[in-house]
Parts: sequence; C-alpha cells; structure tokens
Amino acid sequence: MFGISKKAITILFGLLALAFAVGAILLFTPQAGQQARGKPVLWVNGKAVYELDLLRLQGNDPLYAANPQGLLKNLVDTHFLEQVILTEALKQDAARIRVGSAEVRKEVDRIKEQFGLKDKKAYEQFLNQVGYTDAQLRSEVKTQLQIQKRLEQIRSAAKPTPEEVRFYFEVHQENYKGEPRVKARQIVVDDAKLAAELLAKAKAGEDFAALAKQHSKVGAEQGGALGAAPGESEPKPVTKVVFPEKVAEAVFAKKGPGLVGPIEAGGRYYLVKVEEYLPPKVPTFEEVKEQVEKDAQEAKGNGALEAYLENLRQKAQVRFAEDSPFSYKNLPVAKVNEQEILLAQVLQPVFSNQQTAALIQQGLGDLAVQFFLPQTLESLIERELLVEAAKKSGKPFIGSKDQIAQAYLLYETRGLTATEEEARRFYAENPALFTIPASAEVTGVVFKAEAKAKAFREAALRGGDLQALAKAQEGTVTEYGTVSPNQLPAVLDRLVFKVKETFPKGPMGEVSEVVKLEDGTFAVLLVKNRKPEVLKPFNEVVEEAKERVILSKRQQKGQALVQELRKAAKIENRLSQVLAELTPKTQEPAKPPTQEAPKEAPAKP
Repeated sequence: MFGISKKAITILFGLLALAFAVGAILLFTPQAGQQARGKPVLWVNGKAVYELDLLRLQGNDPLYAANPQGLLKNLVDTHFLEQVILTEALKQDAARIRVGSAEVRKEVDRIKEQFGLKDKKAYEQFLNQVGYTDAQLRSEVKTQLQIQKRLEQIRSAAKPTPEEVRFYFEVHQENYKGEPRVKARQIVVDDAKLAAELLAKAKAGEDFAALAKQHSKVGAEQGGALGAAPGESEPKPVTKVVFPEKVAEAVFAKKGPGLVGPIEAGGRYYLVKVEEYLPPKVPTFEEVKEQVEKDAQEAKGNGALEAYLENLRQKAQVRFAEDSPFSYKNLPVAKVNEQEILLAQVLQPVFSNQQTAALIQQGLGDLAVQFFLPQTLESLIERELLVEAAKKSGKPFIGSKDQIAQAYLLYETRGLTATEEEARRFYAENPALFTIPASAEVTGVVFKAEAKAKAFREAALRGGDLQALAKAQEGTVTEYGTVSPNQLPAVLDRLVFKVKETFPKGPMGEVSEVVKLEDGTFAVLLVKNRKPEVLKPFNEVVEEAKERVILSKRQQKGQALVQELRKAAKIENRLSQVLAELTPKTQEPAKPPTQEAPKEAPAKP
C-alpha cells in the first residue's frame, strides 16, 4: 500500500510476508490510548501488543473469516501471531532509520491520489473511516518507510564477490542463452497470386535477391536481405521479432535453410529464403557480465534479507499474557541433523497457498492439515539437506535457501546430454507435448426462446450484420475469439471440437444447430478458421525434444541425489505428534493421508 517493493519484502524462508502488515496498516491505530486498545496480549522485546490491535488485524485475515475451530484454529493462531511478532520486531529495528518529513508528505499525497481524496473534506472523511488522525497516519507512514529503507539497506549491503559472480554464471548459464537467429531474405507482396508465382520462380532456381529487388514492397533495394544496414545487401542474423508472428513460427520451425511461404499476415504475403539457421548459444561470461552481476547481487541480497529476518526473529524476546485469547505453539516439527524446523515455518507456505485458503473457506480446512502440511514439511526437509550439501561442497553458492537448494541441484546435474535416438523415443512417447491443438474462431449467440434461436440461425445462413440479426431476435452476442479444446463452456466445447462433422456454411462462416444450454437458454455458434490438431514433424522439434530429455534426466538425477542425502542424514519428523498435542481433546487428532500425496521437490533443475 505504501510503495514497498513486493520482491524486497517477500520472505522466502516462510517467516513472514510483510504484505500482511502493510495491507492492514489502515486498520489499527497504534497511537491510540491504552484503554482504547484493550489489554496487552503479548510483549515483543518489552513492547506491548494490545488486544484491539490484534482483533483488527485478525478481522482483515481471510483465514479467520471462515471461523476455524479446534486444531485448525490453533494452527491459524500460531501462523498469525508469528507474523505479528516478526512485524513488531522489524518495526523496532527499523525505528532508527531516518525518514524526512518531505518523504512522508510525498507518500501521504500518493495515498490521497490513490483513494481519490481531492479536497480536505474527503481526506477528513477518509481518516474518520479508518480511525486515524492525520498525525497518526503520518506516523504510521513513517514507520513503513523506515521498514522499506531498512530492508533495502540489508539487501544493498550484500555485495557478491567476483568469485561468487563467476560461479553464479557457471551454475545458471542456461538463463543467459540467446534466442535462435536466421540469416534470410524475404519478399513481401500484396497479391496472393503474385506470391505463388514468385515461389515457383524461386523453386525453379531464379535468384531470390533479384526477385526481391524487382517485386518486394519491403527492403527491395537490399535484395530483401534482413538485418542489412542501408546500402548493404548481405543478410545479418535476426531473431523472430523481425517477422510477423505467423511467419516467424514457420521460418524458425525449419531449423535450417530453405524456402518458407507464401504466408499471409496483416494483409500481405511473405516469402522467405532462409540461408542459415543459427541455434541459441550460451554466451561467454564477458558478454553478459553486467547482467550476471545484477542477478548475483539480487540473489545475495535475498540471502542477506532472509538471514537478517531469521536472526531478528531468533533474538526477539516474546512473552504472552496468561489470559491470551490466542493459542501460540510454535513447536519443532522436524530435525534435520542438528537443524530444527519449526511449525510456523511450515504453516507460512501452507496458509499462503491459494488451494489451502479455498479449502478453509469451504469448511475443508482439515484437508489442508492432512495433505499440505506433511507435503510441505517434506519439501523443507529436502531443502535443508540440499543447503547443507551446498555448504559442504565448498562452492560459493549465494541466495536464499530456496535459491541455494535449486542452484546445488543445477550444479550437480550439469553436463547431461541427449542423443537424437533418445529425443525420437521421447517424441514418440509424448506426442501431446509436440502437438498444435485444434483451434477455431468462435462467436456465440444466446437466446431465451428456442424459436428465436432457430429464426436467427436461418437468417445467419443467409448472411447480414451479426449484431442486427441477433438484436432482431433478442439474442446476446459473445465473441470467444480463437479458442482451443477445453477453453469454451462444456456444451459449446463438445459442439465445436467433439462433433466430427462441420456445420452448414454461410457468409458468416459455419453456423451450428441450436443447442440447449445448462441454464435453459439456447445458443447458436458461428465458427470460422477451423483448424485440426497437428503433430509437429520430428525434424521441426528435435532440439526441443532433446532439451526435454535432458530436463527429465536432470530431474531423475536430482531425485536420486536427494534420496542419497536422506539416507546419510539423521532426520526426525515429529509433525504427527505435534498435531496431536495441538488437537483439543474433544476433537479427533488429524490423521496422515492413507495414500501419500505426490511430493513436490523444493527445487527442480
């Protein structure tokens, strides 16, 4: 809300997403008197956090909106209070950061603009609505700016060494691979018949550059040479961006020299002669040094920020009131060698997951406990093993724990290759990955009465203005655009893509029969540019198939590496015991799933 960078404040380890505090900033008034804020519920480093403050924050938390009970309530409380504690500790640490009145004024002006507060009266009404005075709002804005500056201070102070930057490039080389390029000439004309004639001449061996000089509407003086500077006539390497999208797809699909087209795009016809295909390559370190330094700086900053917040939380002295209405039990749920994993560290990614939130809103929060908690804990255990292994390797890995775990897997699975035979086998076993789905341009017209839908259909087959014909029968027009299977409502999807026969054609395209929809209305579809599903030829996708084979090998090798680390480690998983301890005696303890949920690795190569 106050301009704090999301990237700068999202905590990768799962301690806190500060958006929690920032988003709720206008919901409580820390400057209010003690009586107006109720009793203290807890103290962080000796500073009280009051009941009313927590209740107002709680009212803004969607996890509480579903009124969780029993074990789930205890888990939500622990998650909520852990964020409150770290937020308060961070505010206290950032209090020494200097923020000028001009900075505060600028931010308040931005808030006024954001909420459309154009005059003094509107601003005063806004303050009254959120329970603030102007001074209190400015004080809270100052606090948030201090937090922003403190976080940026931590990040920017973390400077990667030259060794770390070079190693970062070694690990993440694939990220810097350039785009494929071609050396090519093109002829662009306005007439389809002329384009076909020029293709025949080019196939017969006539000089393509000469044909371009004589006929092309674009680049004729350069013999159609793409990438050539003014006055030159030799093509230079170019990327897809120089072509219209449809033309680019065809040109780069060849993966080699040859003629492409004619292809219609934007009312013109393109004929392209590819002289050389240049596959993407990994640049040298020197070629991308500046970008690598920026990326390494960001990674090092992530690690520094994560470590800072962990340390801040560990040092925080927390005391709860004896009559606290909240349950806070941040118990160790696992131990990996000597490293503990606390319950709150597992709850943060679980409760931040949209699937979990949706289940809780539907009253199915116990499913989140049964499936997502064990799955997430296993991911954190594996991440801890990978981070330990990275440290023992002696290599200069940098970043957050998530980033280091991923980088370690990338480093340990580097250098794998794929043969053309392996790529061909993968292509045969996974045709869906290399298939262009069927598509069609679809317009739907819906009517309340079947008779009106039939009348519209008869008129549509004769032709005319779509909107006028629909309006005459009180129909509603919906332009679906170009769609593929499973993108339309179920009944319409079956009609377009499951029915093998085409519909009768009129001036507007194919016109479907009248179909009754689930809500009792009636629809007629107009379909144009219907295209069947197409499996790309292997020679067009051989490089993609090889890349997928290598990815599969890396995943298998990475999984094997994690299993080796698990066997060599001392791992204690206490999640079931902790959940049993936190379950009220009137409630059955959460049972682990009878069938293990598929585990998602913390970081895949």
